[in-house]
Amino acid sequence: MGHHIGSGVAGATPRILLVDGSKVVRQLIARVVTAEVPGVEIVGASTGTEAQAELQRGVFDFVTVALRLPDMDGLELARFVREATPQIYMPIVVVSGDVEARLHRRELGEFVTDYFDKSLGFGALAEFIRGYVRPEGGAEGEVLYVEDSRVVALATRRMMEKYGLTVHHVISAEDALDHLRAAKLRGEVGADVVLTDVSLKGELTGGDLVERIRNEFGYGKGQLPTLIMTGDENPANQAALLRAGANDLVEKPVEEKLLITKLLFQLRVALHLRDRVEH
Repeated sequence: MGHHIGSGVAGATPRILLVDGSKVVRQLIARVVTAEVPGVEIVGASTGTEAQAELQRGVFDFVTVALRLPDMDGLELARFVREATPQIYMPIVVVSGDVEARLHRRELGEFVTDYFDKSLGFGALAEFIRGYVRPEGGAEGEVLYVEDSRVVALATRRMMEKYGLTVHHVISAEDALDHLRAAKLRGEVGADVVLTDVSLKGELTGGDLVERIRNEFGYGKGQLPTLIMTGDENPANQAALLRAGANDLVEKPVEEKLLITKLLFQLRVALHLRDRVEH
């Protein structure tokens, strides 16, 4: 029985493993995460070897790893976690300054749950970790959700609403664009985040929708973040969606915790950027 995230006893202390060669970075992250996630237990490791020993000693809810460690690549460590520990679902997040470049080349591999760009700051990282470890906090924001399968839409919509999000569901990219145009005439954006499937009935794909949002409407990634759900694991196709302007991709079949965490994270970063613009 693997330890699934959040399957611990209610009120159990989340344990986080921070793997980074720099003691300063480990202390910084630990300080910010402790403030954001009450009762968290943080274990630091400065090398991949140390991290492997910790992983064999005890159960963790979350691992953050630098891309480059003194003795190995962070991705090697991620592979070790997936192959050698029983905690198959444990989120492993790469924390790096050059995530963008690797992400566009889709080089993060299947062993990593997610990646986090250091340039967003450690405060945002702490929020991100909290989203995984304690997502119950509830969320506010309007999701423009584009999905043509009634069955999938119903389940996914319920899931988002359960976390407090408001969902406006449409079945095609064309309908989504109409919704955004109508909002624009009212002087509004029309959503806080867009979640779309890549393949839709109608002329336009989810990729086309993102491209129109970025070009026709001129909304940047921070202004209207967009997540694309795709069942296509081809790195070239994934990279094309990111180039078209998607903030992130969610692979299908969609895992609830991962989708919600990615959605809430994009929402929080967008709101954070919006506040900075307004103040």
